[in-house]
Amino acid sequence: MAPPPAATADADLVWREATDKYQIALDGATLVCRNDKGKRLKSVPKAVRDGAVAEELLAVRDFLERHERHCHATVESWMLGALPIPVPLLLEIWPDPAWRQALADLAVAEEPGGEPGLLRQIDDDGRIGVVNLDAETEWIDAERLYIPHPVLLPDLDDVRDFAVELGVSQRVPQLVREVFTKPDTVEGNSLGRYGGGVFDELRQAKGRAIKFGFGVRGGYATTHATDGGTELQARYWLGDDGPDYEAYTGDLLWVDDDERPVPLTDVGPIAWSEGVRMAELIYAGRKTDDE
Repeated sequence: MAPPPAATADADLVWREATDKYQIALDGATLVCRNDKGKRLKSVPKAVRDGAVAEELLAVRDFLERHERHCHATVESWMLGALPIPVPLLLEIWPDPAWRQALADLAVAEEPGGEPGLLRQIDDDGRIGVVNLDAETEWIDAERLYIPHPVLLPDLDDVRDFAVELGVSQRVPQLVREVFTKPDTVEGNSLGRYGGGVFDELRQAKGRAIKFGFGVRGGYATTHATDGGTELQARYWLGDDGPDYEAYTGDLLWVDDDERPVPLTDVGPIAWSEGVRMAELIYAGRKTDDE
C-alpha cells in the first residue's frame, strides 16, 4: 500500500461553517477545524464534532472510504478472475480518483500471456498509456485489457525489478503478491503439507484468516479464484470447535460450484497459487517450538 498522503494546505480544502466561530473540513479522512481567524486547531472541539455539519462530513468520509474499498476489491477480483475488462468501462471509471488509484501502475496486457506494461494513463479517446519494460511509453488502442495474475506474468522477476526501479507502489497488490507454482506432478484431492498447525485458540486461527481478507465458513478459511472461466473455492481446515478451544489445521483442498472436491490435477495456476498463499499466511501464525 502507498503511504498516507501528507496534510493538505488549508487553502485547498473545502471549509464548511460549523458555528459562527469555527469552520471544519475533511483533510483526507481526518476532520479538521479552524477558528474565525483562519488558524487550524490541533483538535476539533467536542461541540463542533458533535454538530450536524460534522456528522455530514463524516458521513461523506465513510461513503468515500467504502467506495475506495469497493474499487480496490473489484480491481483485485478482475485480477483473480483473469477477466477481460472492456476499455469503454475503463474510460468511464478512470476519472474517479478511487478507481484510478486502484488501477494505476498495475501490469496490464492486451491478451493473456501478452507482453505487460505498467498502466499510467487512459486518454479521452480510450487509448491505454503504459510504460513497457524498455522504460518507453506506449499507447495501446485495444477493445479490452487484462490485469494478469502475477503467476501468469512471463518474466515476473524482471517485471518486479523494473517496477522497483520506477518506484512503483501499487494500491492493489499484484507484483508484490506471493505466487506459488503448482508442481508438475500432483495427486489426490487435497494438500496436506499445511496440516497439523497448532493454535492456542481457534479464534486466533480464524482471526488470522480474516486479517488477511479470507472468508471463514464451516470450519474452513476460504478464497476464490478463476482459471479459464472456471471458478474454484480453496478451503483450508481450521476447526469447528468453540472459539477458545485449541485448534489444529488440516488439509487444503479446492471445490467447484457444487462444492465437490476437485482433483489437484484439475486446479488451475491462479486457484492453486491463491489457495496455497492463503494456507501459507495462516499456517505461519501457528505455535512453534520456540513458544
